[in-house]
Amino acid sequence: MKFQKHVFICTNQKDAPKKSCGTEHGKALVEAFKQELTARGLQKNIRTQGTGCLDACGFGPTMVVYPEGTYYGNVQLSDVAEIVEKHLVGDEVVERLKLDV
Repeated sequence: MKFQKHVFICTNQKDAPKKSCGTEHGKALVEAFKQELTARGLQKNIRTQGTGCLDACGFGPTMVVYPEGTYYGNVQLSDVAEIVEKHLVGDEVVERLKLDV
């Protein structure tokens, strides 16, 4: 496998009045994860990218980490370092953000 982990962050734009991960800083999250991984020298082992709808709009911004398939919701920019440290490096799910979808 090319990457140990793959992070997909929803950047989908939906028309109002539905909540949209794109308007809820989905693209900013992609950039924040890329910066954090690069700063830690992890970008060759962990891939982060924006994606279309993850079908969990009410919990957005949402993301999913593979190969585990762990979904996270209501992810804020302030959560990036914790997710990287605990989940992507330490293989520990960040329970307070985990979605059961």
